[in-house]
Amino acid sequence: MGRRGLLLGAGVVVAGGAVAAAVTLWPTGDGGGEGTRASESASAGASAGTSGGASPSPSRNYPLSKAPRTIPAVRAHTAARGPGWRPASGARVVVNDDGLADEGKLLAGELKMTYGGRAGARAGDVELALDGKGDAESYTLTVGEGRVRIAGSGQSGVFYGTRTLKQEVHGGGTAPEGVVRDRPAKPVRGFMLDIARKHFTAGWIEDRVRELGDLKYNELGLHFSDDQGFRIESDTHPEVVSEEHLTKAQVKRIVSLAAERHIAVVPEIDSPGHLGAVIDAHPDLQLRNAGGASASRGTLDISKPAAAKIVDDLLDEYAGLFPGSGWHLGGDEYQALTASNPAASYPQLASAAVKRYGAGATIADLTTGWLNDRAAVVARHGRTPRAWNDGFYRSVKKAGVSKDVRVAYWTGKEYGARQPTEYLAAGREVVNYNDEFLYYVLGQPQTFVYPTGERIYQQWTPRVLRGTTAVPASYEDRIRGGVFAVWCDLSGAQTQNQVAAGIRMPLRAMVQKLWDPGKPELSWKEFQALANRIG
Repeated sequence: MGRRGLLLGAGVVVAGGAVAAAVTLWPTGDGGGEGTRASESASAGASAGTSGGASPSPSRNYPLSKAPRTIPAVRAHTAARGPGWRPASGARVVVNDDGLADEGKLLAGELKMTYGGRAGARAGDVELALDGKGDAESYTLTVGEGRVRIAGSGQSGVFYGTRTLKQEVHGGGTAPEGVVRDRPAKPVRGFMLDIARKHFTAGWIEDRVRELGDLKYNELGLHFSDDQGFRIESDTHPEVVSEEHLTKAQVKRIVSLAAERHIAVVPEIDSPGHLGAVIDAHPDLQLRNAGGASASRGTLDISKPAAAKIVDDLLDEYAGLFPGSGWHLGGDEYQALTASNPAASYPQLASAAVKRYGAGATIADLTTGWLNDRAAVVARHGRTPRAWNDGFYRSVKKAGVSKDVRVAYWTGKEYGARQPTEYLAAGREVVNYNDEFLYYVLGQPQTFVYPTGERIYQQWTPRVLRGTTAVPASYEDRIRGGVFAVWCDLSGAQTQNQVAAGIRMPLRAMVQKLWDPGKPELSWKEFQALANRIG
């Protein structure tokens, strides 16, 4: 990262009855987005008061406050003099809009305060407010005059402000006097869990939802169909469901809990590969070559109309279970295309391609058409589809992937891999799943090793889409964010509790870089100590 210049700003802050002259330094340069603001304040008077909303005491002087230590770190803090705030007996959480009741009740319960509903704030209270300023995920947290005010234009921003306050007062701490102005750099901050290869209990997933919410993540991906299992109850095709699975009632509770924490649940039924559990119940849909031999397990014969029907039945069914805006279609590793001569090996696919797209069409065209058809199904339900980058084929001659499909970029290791800049230059939006940093693959098969929080914290940013090299800063706005993925290739290699422990620091390191891609203020050891302190 090159040196960045500094812009100088000055102002006057009034907080807790004190006047402080503030000097603020804003980093300039590309820095992966808006940099962290470092704030210094010089006193122009004394502030008085006590925490918890007691009457101010004019005889007391306070040092300038320091920026709160949270994960992710707040983007800007204006210091002030005063005692700060902590929960006190009789204090309430109040709201200025009934739409903030869930956020208010959650915070009140966590801080052992009373929820006061829609009421004016008084000394010692926390007020949650919708104020129509900024984007939906931004917020302002003001501590002064013995109370706290968290305001944002959207409920999600206000919720993130409550997470900052919760971390500030964790373990009896004090929220520092002054004003936090905070917002995320990236709109997609996700965690994906492979529940197809390994069954995870509903309770364990709910614990992860709570953890993700406190860290300001906003997406949980559930990859629930693969060769090894199909793990959510189905009414349209109960024959495909594995013995160990989540019931729809359990999924609804997970989705509801996630919604309370402003987390969208993104489902994935990967096709036309990775469908072994479905094909086990429908062996006639297994792809076979010209000699009658099966392709690798889980490879669907997409020349058969019945193949599309069963997948679309499932997509339509689960659209009612997952109300979020995103949907992952998979689309990766279709084994028919790995043959030395796909058309000769799978003549039925070659024939279907020509029938649909005309002379010269290939199996890659037919596979691309399959992805577009599935994208159209979820689009009818108002969903924005994404697909793995190796499901976008260079060799297509007649069919291109719909522009509405976002790229989930995870690898550059496959034959003929396309650089991430090819997708970005074409105007596509990309979500970062970089397998070099963000893939936690149980048992560490092939070349995978468990990612560490330290490596993510020190070397990764959302622009590092493939390997360890960042794409040019000019593509920043097309990178939607990132997703940390747990894959269960060797499902018995770790228990679900070992998985939780293994991903703990990587999740914290990654969200820091998604919230602010610039160089963190804390060293790794300091960041690790902070994580251990606030949980």
